[in-house]
Amino acid sequence: MPSQASSYAAQSADTPLAPFSFERRDPGPADVAIDILFCGVCHSDLHTARSEWGGTLYPCVPGHEIVGRVTAVGDQVTKFKAGDMAGVGCMVGSCGHCPSCAEGEEQYCETTGMVGTYNGADAVLGGHTFGGYSDHIVVDEKFVLRISHGEADLAAAAPLLCAGITTYSPLRHWKVGPGQKVGIVGLGGLGHMGVKIAAAMGAHVVVFTTSPGKREDAQRLGAHDVVVSKDVEEMGAHRGSFDFILNTVAAPHDLDAFLTLLKRDGTMVLVGVPASPHPSPSVGNLIMRRRALAGSLIGGIAETQEMLDFCAEHGLTSDIEMIPIQEIDTAYDRMVRSDVKYRFVIDMQSLKNG
Repeated sequence: MPSQASSYAAQSADTPLAPFSFERRDPGPADVAIDILFCGVCHSDLHTARSEWGGTLYPCVPGHEIVGRVTAVGDQVTKFKAGDMAGVGCMVGSCGHCPSCAEGEEQYCETTGMVGTYNGADAVLGGHTFGGYSDHIVVDEKFVLRISHGEADLAAAAPLLCAGITTYSPLRHWKVGPGQKVGIVGLGGLGHMGVKIAAAMGAHVVVFTTSPGKREDAQRLGAHDVVVSKDVEEMGAHRGSFDFILNTVAAPHDLDAFLTLLKRDGTMVLVGVPASPHPSPSVGNLIMRRRALAGSLIGGIAETQEMLDFCAEHGLTSDIEMIPIQEIDTAYDRMVRSDVKYRFVIDMQSLKNG
């Protein structure tokens, strides 16, 4: 029999999240059941709950930065046992056999598309998937991650399941490492992880921010230099000097200002998704130095596990502010104002307080 789950859900785009009960499936032969301890709050949660991207299925239980304790496993499960710490990120399924899935890039599944941890198609119970703003979850073993951070770091490890892999994947794919000059545009939930990871990879890291007040914080996080992107002279001093730029900003802005900072054969990768398009960049800036403008979406399961292990080995976690679930709408409003350093994480024990 399916089990009852307690959660917070949005019932429409313009109503606050509120308590909601629903059914989770019993663990099947290949499933892992997890009691959720912590769930990070991603800007995607807000966009989906408030239907800012359209296509939201209600009721909507957001949350895809999940860390918890395994309570039960199916008899075919080999990687997890009851009592283990486990994580669930942005996806809980994919077709498993298309070229992208076969190469461990499930996020780019070409047949069904990846199944989102929430607002995706639930192939077992029907309807749509419900995410991590809940007390437990049941997930196919193939989409469950090992968490090796210590007990004290579990809450701060939760945002690695989205913010961590979203920044790690492009840094890894474009082979960032020692001897390279790497720019991180924006110092928010994604950007602050980009700084930490790029620095741990051995790169010389430069943060671009519109806020002069973030200079000290950027250096604390691992940046070697900080540039106020509104300052034409500061920007000009770095012209043609970057091997790679990771642009985490999710608001439309002038991409040319950053493309001109790339060396010949340099690449700028976009990971933020603005609500309206960026102004079109100048083709000349790309052609004259064989520069590339690219995009990247989270990472596959194998790469996400690699990222978690890398972060544990280097002592990397997200800078977080813990909240009870009852304050989620206030947290959303603060996120819109960029009033968080740098990621909210929900203590899911607070669900028991009603």
